[in-house]
Amino acid sequence: MISGQEPEAAHFDDEDYPAYTMGRAAEMLGTTPGFLRSLDEAKLIQPQRSEGGHRRYSRYQLRLAARARELVDQGTALDAACRIIALEDQLAEALRLNAELREQNQ
Repeated sequence: MISGQEPEAAHFDDEDYPAYTMGRAAEMLGTTPGFLRSLDEAKLIQPQRSEGGHRRYSRYQLRLAARARELVDQGTALDAACRIIALEDQLAEALRLNAELREQNQ
């Protein structure tokens, strides 16, 4: 381990840790790197960059990309799919916050 860096195993449960290269992410999703780049251009997912400038994706971002692929495969235009996913994500966050507030008020 390089001094000052955490071991990779420390990030196994971190949904936001950028663990996947573009090639691996595309392979896992059954899509192309070009599709992932289009999601970046559409600002649906903005992967982190490695020191060498390569895109790195988190599990959370892969879930969004998988949902985008599902919608696009069903005939939804990419820009519309991105809007749908953003709204779904906002709704899920609002429901999570409401559940937390209900727990605190009981």
